[in-house]
Amino acid sequence: MSYQPHPDFLQLFDAYTGPNSMAAELGAKRSQSAGDRSLLVSTGSDLVLFPGGGAAPIVESFRLSTRGFKELTAVSHLGTVAAWLAEMNESGDGDWRRWAEKVAAQCRAVRAVNADAYWRDVVRVAAWKGMETKIADVVDYACRATEALLADVLAHPERMTYAYLREHYLEPVETKTIAVPFNDVMVATFALTFLDIAHRTLSWVRAQDLDWSELMVMICGSSGRPTAGLTWATNSTCHILWRASGERFRPENMLIAPHAPGLTLDMINSGANLAEIEARYRAMWTRTRVTAEIGGKMFQGFPGFVPDINAAPIMTTDTKTLSEMPRLRYPDDRLTAIARLRLVMEDPRQLLSNSVSEFIIDELCHKDLNPAAVVIPGFTNVSYPARGRG
Repeated sequence: MSYQPHPDFLQLFDAYTGPNSMAAELGAKRSQSAGDRSLLVSTGSDLVLFPGGGAAPIVESFRLSTRGFKELTAVSHLGTVAAWLAEMNESGDGDWRRWAEKVAAQCRAVRAVNADAYWRDVVRVAAWKGMETKIADVVDYACRATEALLADVLAHPERMTYAYLREHYLEPVETKTIAVPFNDVMVATFALTFLDIAHRTLSWVRAQDLDWSELMVMICGSSGRPTAGLTWATNSTCHILWRASGERFRPENMLIAPHAPGLTLDMINSGANLAEIEARYRAMWTRTRVTAEIGGKMFQGFPGFVPDINAAPIMTTDTKTLSEMPRLRYPDDRLTAIARLRLVMEDPRQLLSNSVSEFIIDELCHKDLNPAAVVIPGFTNVSYPARGRG
């Protein structure tokens, strides 16, 4: 005879956890009472503010749909591309040669369109104003260095190994085969990309009339890898909001909900029932918070949960392993900057942008949101070969 719980046990179970349970009912009532509170939803690429009281949502895109993101990210990824080619070769996959030729050809194509005017007049990113010539120099250098590496390993296939890649491209400290180690290029391009994202996001958030002590926030859906950005320490949106608020935002009001229903710009632009979507988000937020609040009251007198948002370790030359993201202490802290690159690759919890995000956010806030005053790791104090200006 197959097992089935007795119906009376099921009814007792459902009284608390079922769709018509006391928890669902209390959550719904709290959601209605919080209808005038602002709710900010981050989707991984957009910020959607539901001001409350039935007001229409306000939207700001900050990642994939923004100017220059794909251009600089494509250059950032060249170092990883080279590593994938080494992985393919070392695992016996002969297709690495076909991909190497394809990437080299695309680098040449990019150099043909890369120019000051492209970055100044076509991309036109406010945060990069005045940096366009050096950005074009970095892109040109990154493509040329990658093309040279690929030509070398295609002519000498035995060289397409991680050891050769590190010694002659990523970190050629001893061999000096290239002018700037490609590790610095990756730091610079990630930092420039996030400078724009942080500048626009911080400016937009600060322009909203928000009661930071009451603001409800949900981060929904995927951002980067499906395992990434699921905690305060691994999701840069948390730090952006905390700094934008002047550190007044309450961390307990931030919920990261990867399984929450999706919200896209297409849904907003196509006339989806946003009131229903907003109601679902509000119900999820309030029900989750009610549980947390009840826990504090039930177990008063025992140690309570306090989010630790400043737990980043400090690296030294003796540091051998890391379990959390180390703090970048100053722009030219190269050891930490590149260790952060390694950590975001190895730790599935991390967004790749986290290699520089927290430092750029803090610098922008310290410099009154003036991107021209920010010293950019891997870029500002690093000399890249200049292109021919003819």
